[in-house]
Amino acid sequence: MNADPALIEIDHVSFGYDASRTILKDVNLRFPRGKVTAILGGSGCGKTTLLRLIGGVHAASSGRVVFDGEVINARDRQQLYRLRKRLGMLFQFGALFTDLTVFENVAFPLREMTDLPESLIRDIVLMKLNAVGLRGAAPLRIAEVSGGMARRVALARAIALDPELIMYDEPFAGLDLISMGVAAQLIRTLNDITGATSLVVSHDVPECMAISDWVVLMAAPGRIVAEGTPKELMDSMDPEVRQFVRGEPDGPVKFHYPAPELAKDFGVERVQ
Repeated sequence: MNADPALIEIDHVSFGYDASRTILKDVNLRFPRGKVTAILGGSGCGKTTLLRLIGGVHAASSGRVVFDGEVINARDRQQLYRLRKRLGMLFQFGALFTDLTVFENVAFPLREMTDLPESLIRDIVLMKLNAVGLRGAAPLRIAEVSGGMARRVALARAIALDPELIMYDEPFAGLDLISMGVAAQLIRTLNDITGATSLVVSHDVPECMAISDWVVLMAAPGRIVAEGTPKELMDSMDPEVRQFVRGEPDGPVKFHYPAPELAKDFGVERVQ
């Protein structure tokens, strides 16, 4: 486990949306302050759910989520409002306001959560857009920009308040190789310039390994398979780790979600 000072601690956390299905199972993690941590794993292993618990969207069924020494209480609206000012979120599908311009999207959190004058908000928005290469796109509507550009607009909005913690949910999904490389470099550069702590949830092994200081590999049902530096995971001889980081089709990780035998589901009697 990383010995660097932690901004976020996940302490024996379990969670399920209902009693019949466990999403996270007794998870223990520490996310080091000022570092880029990649959270990798297949679909349905609990990566996005982990971000939701950190953001206070859901309460853990058991265990604690600790943000800078303070236990997050998902039922305490005043606490959540205060803590959320300290984090930025890049949602999996951008979650931009399609009826607003690029400028208005980035300005939204500044107007919602600060009392800054419009002249200062304008300067901040243009600086954030410049940081992601889109200052010239400020007057455009979201429908007028490409998917890759929209992802960068969402990134500019996520960093509008200069958050201490930035959480990225599948930042590379749907991007071409050039846009993916640009997005990855932006995450690394912004982290280094601002000193923020970055959590990157992704399936994209090469990009995450290239920009991360620390990597966590998860597997269903919500368990930690391995964690370490990118080199340690790439050099791992553990079959489950090797299968994921190398994209091998055969191994401990199965393609099919657990289900009854096919014949039983279709009401067909097994022929002896």
